[in-house]
Amino acid sequence: MHVYTRHWGGRVSTRPLLAAAEGERDRKAEHIRLALDRRMQVERCYFDDYRFEHRALPEIDFGDVRIGTEFLGRELKAPLLISCMTGGTGVAEQINRRLAKAAEAARVALGVGSQRKAIDDPETAATFRVREFAPNVPILANLGAVQLNYGYGIDECRAAVDMVEADALVLHLNALQEALQPEGQLNFRGLLPKIARIVEALEVPVIVKEIGSGISAAVGRELANVGVRILDTAGVGGTSWARIEAARADELALGERFADWGLPTPESIRQLAEVPGVRVIGSGGIRSGIDAAKALALGADIAGMAFPFLEAANASTAAVVDRVDRFADELRICMFCTGAVDLAALRRVPLLPETGDG
Repeated sequence: MHVYTRHWGGRVSTRPLLAAAEGERDRKAEHIRLALDRRMQVERCYFDDYRFEHRALPEIDFGDVRIGTEFLGRELKAPLLISCMTGGTGVAEQINRRLAKAAEAARVALGVGSQRKAIDDPETAATFRVREFAPNVPILANLGAVQLNYGYGIDECRAAVDMVEADALVLHLNALQEALQPEGQLNFRGLLPKIARIVEALEVPVIVKEIGSGISAAVGRELANVGVRILDTAGVGGTSWARIEAARADELALGERFADWGLPTPESIRQLAEVPGVRVIGSGGIRSGIDAAKALALGADIAGMAFPFLEAANASTAAVVDRVDRFADELRICMFCTGAVDLAALRRVPLLPETGDG
C-alpha cells in the first residue's frame, strides 16, 4: 500500500492512498452538510458578466415558446439536468428519492452522486436506486474517473450503470478536490486511454464532467478524440469543493486560496462549444432560468444545476418541483423577451458583455 505524505501549514498528514478512509467519519454525510452551507458557494456569478439585449418587438407569441429538448433518447420538458449530487449515506436516500420524483414529475434529467461507496459497500446501493421513482427520464450513473487508476474498470462501470438502470455513465474529473481531500486519491496519470477503453466497451454513452473547475477546449478535444460525445463543464461559479474539502481537513485558508480556481462556467461553455462532435452540459453556478438561457446562448445544449435542488430536496419533493417550474418560467420569459421561439433560436441570440456602467 502506497502512502502519501502531505505537509499543510507546518503539520504533516500521512494517509494510506488506497484506504477507504471512512472509519469514524461519514464523508458523504459531511459533503451534504457542508454543501448546504452557503459559505461553500463561490460569491461571484460569472453569468452576470453577460446580458441579453431586450427585444421590444419580439414578433412571437409567448404561448408558442418551446423549451423542450431531447437528451439521451428521451424527451425533456425543459433543457435541465438535476446534476449529480449525493448517495451512499442515510440521508442521501431520501434526498435522491425526492429529486427523482421531482425529475419525473417535471420531465427533466437526473444524475446521482458518485457510486464508489456503493461499489465498495453494496449495502449502501439502495441510497442510489431511483429508477422506480423516475421511470421515464434520463438517469446518469456516476463514478470518479480517477478510480480507473485504483482498481476500477469496465466491470465497475457496468455495475454503476446497472445499479441505477442508467442511460449514461458520468466519469467525473476532480483533481483539485482530490488534492485537498484528506483521503484524496492523486494518481491521475494515464487516465485518457483508460477513459477511451470505457467509452469503447460500455453499452451506454460516457459523459465526462468536471465538478467545479471547468473543462478547457484543449481537454475537451482530447476527450472528443477518444470518443466522448457529451461534456459537462461544471465550471467555477457554484459550490466550491475546495472550500468543502478544506473545511473537512481543517485547512480553511488553503480552501480560500483555491476557492475560485479554474475556468468560469461561461468561458468553459464557450470553449467547449467550439469542439466538434460534442454536446455540452453547462453547469457550475447556474442559479436561474436566466443563467441557463445565457448558458444555452453561449453554446450549451442543456443546463445543469445542483445546489438549488439540494436545498429544495432537503425540504420536500414539492419544493424541488417548484424550483424546476420557476426555472422553466424564467427561461420562457427570457426567450420571449429576446424573440427566441425555441432553443435553436436562443442559441443564435447574441450575448452582450455587461459594461457595469448602470
